[in-house]
Amino acid sequence: MHRLSVPAVSRIATALLLFSVACFSQAEPFTLEGDPVVAFIYASPAKDGGWNEALDNARQKVADELDVKVMVAESIPEEASALVNAIDLFVRRGANIIVATTYGYSEGVKQAAEKYPHVAFLSASGIHNTENLESFYARTYEAWYLAGMAAGSVSETNKLGMLGGFPVSVVNWDINGFALGVQASQPDASVNAIYTNSWWDPVREGQAAQSLIEMGADVIANNLSSSAPFSAAERNGHYSVGFQLDMSGAAPNGHLTSVVFNWDKYLIPTIQNIIEGSWEPNPYGAFPGLAEGVVDITPLHADVPAEALAQIEAVKAEMMQGQFSPFTGPLLKQDGTEILAEGAELDAGDVWGMDYLVKGVVGSTR
Repeated sequence: MHRLSVPAVSRIATALLLFSVACFSQAEPFTLEGDPVVAFIYASPAKDGGWNEALDNARQKVADELDVKVMVAESIPEEASALVNAIDLFVRRGANIIVATTYGYSEGVKQAAEKYPHVAFLSASGIHNTENLESFYARTYEAWYLAGMAAGSVSETNKLGMLGGFPVSVVNWDINGFALGVQASQPDASVNAIYTNSWWDPVREGQAAQSLIEMGADVIANNLSSSAPFSAAERNGHYSVGFQLDMSGAAPNGHLTSVVFNWDKYLIPTIQNIIEGSWEPNPYGAFPGLAEGVVDITPLHADVPAEALAQIEAVKAEMMQGQFSPFTGPLLKQDGTEILAEGAELDAGDVWGMDYLVKGVVGSTR
């Protein structure tokens, strides 16, 4: 997951709602000045084994497929002044398409977009959108639902566990999507969710995974980047589900599947549109999912029953055709309060505001 400072986490639930609020009216497509030069900016090393690496894989495909010059800066602090200074340097070097790769850059990107109106900005997990700035994230809950279906089909205890970083919407919707997928396979199954209050803490994640196992979970889903939870599941002869990249190497025997990002499916056509002069930033931000190929699951473990595999493929096809959403009623909160009546569906704004866990999840967002 993208790295956030502790103060940023306390504000993210409210701030992310801005993602779904229009803040400008695009008069005409953005015009790029000069030959395209792209710059990617990371808050930590690009090859971090998770969030950054998924974006960096896309960066390499952008360079190869679009045949454009691409520059990189790593370990730029999540402070507006530090980011703007880095962007100043890139602009002086000719960069006119900037990809900022973390929520913590949101304010700095906004300032830079105002400072450089003829530079295009793409902000991963950002919250602002203007005439030359588009924030983007993915409907990860779609793939987590499919992973949950697979997990429910192989669980023998009907108890599963999931690790998340912080109780914010982008984590809550993954936990909820996973739990609903589990219940689609095993209606009586429960998912015990633990928030580690960190995006990267292998020791804590390993301990939390072991705790989930001791509570009876025989499938461990990890919404973080560390390999520690997979190692814990593997030691105990249990299954695991990864996130961001294919994590099968960390658990060769019990890796069930991974929810993965394919950011090139968004970045390549978007940057191509910028170059061609047809780019109009979405005033609500870009929110692609399975249909666009931005999120997916890796091939499933051979232990997934054939019947479950067929069901997963059928649901995936419905999602890609816009005929099914994991967050379709009837949908209940943990305490049984109805969120959605049967047949109703959460819109994007409601998804971004998800501050609760659904019925069947054991854990607390507080």
